[in-house]
Amino acid sequence: MNEKNQSRLNDYASRAEQYLLQILQAMQQEMSEPQAENLFLAMKHSLTAGGKRIRPALIYAFCEACGGNLIQADASAAAMEMTHTASLIFDDLPALDNDDLRRGKPSCHKAFGEATAILAGYGLICEPFRMISADTNLTAEQKTKLIRILAEQEGSSGMVGGQMLDMQFETETQIDLPLLEKMCLAKTGALMKASCQMGCLCGNGTEIQVSAAGEYGLALGLAFQIVDDILDVISTSEQLGKPVGSDAQENKTTFVTLLGIEQAKQRAVELTQKAHETLNQFPDSEFTEFLHELTDALLVRMQ
Repeated sequence: MNEKNQSRLNDYASRAEQYLLQILQAMQQEMSEPQAENLFLAMKHSLTAGGKRIRPALIYAFCEACGGNLIQADASAAAMEMTHTASLIFDDLPALDNDDLRRGKPSCHKAFGEATAILAGYGLICEPFRMISADTNLTAEQKTKLIRILAEQEGSSGMVGGQMLDMQFETETQIDLPLLEKMCLAKTGALMKASCQMGCLCGNGTEIQVSAAGEYGLALGLAFQIVDDILDVISTSEQLGKPVGSDAQENKTTFVTLLGIEQAKQRAVELTQKAHETLNQFPDSEFTEFLHELTDALLVRMQ
């Protein structure tokens, strides 16, 4: 990314971080009982472990691309980061991916125990709905739409359903490309879609823009997952901040196992181009330019 857009991405991430810290402080004050202290620490451990904050950045960028102000998107950006972090806590559990490292730190269940990690995930799943409903910078109609989108895309028809398909695929041998893409569009694409659409809603975007943003999010999310599959083969744990090679160890079907690295790269390029095309529904602006550059930057990870 050029210097201007890299600075914008950093500003978006910093803004989300600051808002999250305010929320954490408020939550800590509410957790006055001694027995809740460990729960709060577990939530904070995962939420402040770092990460690219791509989903909050998408919310902020689409909000501004639709003519909105950042303050309208703060609650949604924090809500999405909490939701995503909760999904990572659950993904890392022994019953699912059984990963010991996340964002360069011990996974939540390794640091605090499995039971506390599960409860921390629950806490981070629930808090977003309270935050959005309490936001005074949004209209009642905006809040209703935001909550509905978040609930739909994180639920059984979105992220949770995708995780279930991922589990089922571990015991199946006849998984083709359409099935794999269906799973990834739910597991990874759903929260990307929600982020983009929520940003548009925060900025009072049109129905056409909200729809286009959803298509952008799905294309970006699928490309993102394909690149992740490639990086699991060609990168190191130090580079990614999480274990690599786990897909191969668990005999998972991935885009690399189905297509090979070069064809997987080509599919990621095709999806990236599709994401670029959907941005034509938004007026040319510095914010749309940022989204174009961010789209390419996520693809460059595999170079």
